[in-house]
Amino acid sequence: MAALRLGLIVNPLAGLGGTRGLKGSDGEAVRQLAASLSGQELQRSNDRASRALQKLVGVKDLLVLTWGGAMGADLAASLGLNHQVLGKPCGGLSGATDTRRAAEALLAAGVDVLVFAGGDGTARDIYDAVGERQPVLGIPAGVKMHSAVFAVSPEAAGELLLELASAGLVGLRSQEVRDIDEDAFRHDVVRSRYYGEMLVPGEGRFLQHTKVGGRESQELVAADIAAWVVEHMDPGTLYLVGPGSTTAALMEELGLANTLLGVDVVKGGELCASDVDEAGLLAALAEHAGPAHIFVTAIGGQGHIFGRGNQQFSPAVIRAVGLENISVLAAKSKITGLEGRPLLVDTNDPELDARFSGYREIITGYDDRILYPVAAMDNQETS
Repeated sequence: MAALRLGLIVNPLAGLGGTRGLKGSDGEAVRQLAASLSGQELQRSNDRASRALQKLVGVKDLLVLTWGGAMGADLAASLGLNHQVLGKPCGGLSGATDTRRAAEALLAAGVDVLVFAGGDGTARDIYDAVGERQPVLGIPAGVKMHSAVFAVSPEAAGELLLELASAGLVGLRSQEVRDIDEDAFRHDVVRSRYYGEMLVPGEGRFLQHTKVGGRESQELVAADIAAWVVEHMDPGTLYLVGPGSTTAALMEELGLANTLLGVDVVKGGELCASDVDEAGLLAALAEHAGPAHIFVTAIGGQGHIFGRGNQQFSPAVIRAVGLENISVLAAKSKITGLEGRPLLVDTNDPELDARFSGYREIITGYDDRILYPVAAMDNQETS
């Protein structure tokens, strides 16, 4: 099983303004208040983060990457979680700059999901640092929590993370970050504004595309996946469409002929080449001046993404396209059929396989995505 790389940021000041009627925890007033409080009184956000992360105590395949002291390292150590400290606050009470620095470092370190304890102000700082490039999950610990990036409770956040660590079906979708003007709020004026959107994991359920008995129709799901993907295709991107029935549905949605067991090349809604081998793919990539993207699916029952039936996607081709430009398409029933085993990569390049391993976004329906582990074959065989 691929280890879950969990980023952790705790805002030690989150929630302090609530019981004092300060209508929030942003601003200098709260910093002055915090400076006068005892260590015990400063534990609110830490305690709520602890309630969430206690669910992960004892999970074997887990690495917590975090920031120093009260921003996460102290909590990870107290719970006995396997953790690594990437940095520390600049000094004294942490602030928004520290939160943004920590989030940027966690993004660069390649965490699978960034978990933060705070309120809307913290969510805003996280958004400034990572935008929609990084799945995040908020542990509610602030005064204002109007954003949709928070779990309903610390325990709910913990349960969701435990499901993720157990390779459950955890959905992934864009959710709003909102914030209230605290100064106006303190004068009884509510000014809530849209600030942006971040990718947030949530519980996955078999709610769509069901027949009698609740069995998923893979044909309907493949059609929905295809519709969603085609809506978001860029006319200037060169697309390499791998073999399989799910990717065949993509070609059908485009109205193009498909090589079921081969790789086809598409650009601007037109078929550029069919059943292309490695040399042909490299040539097409070399001739194309813009971005490129690979669409691939998983083999049912086995879970291979690369290395079984699509060796045209060689390490050279994958590197030329870029790991960040690969989309995995698969129905949820195909994922649940793995019974918690990870998806697999076997490109015959261990270094590349290791880089691709971890929790990856899988497109499972129309505007329906999950986070699911991917593992290299050598790690899978020796674990």
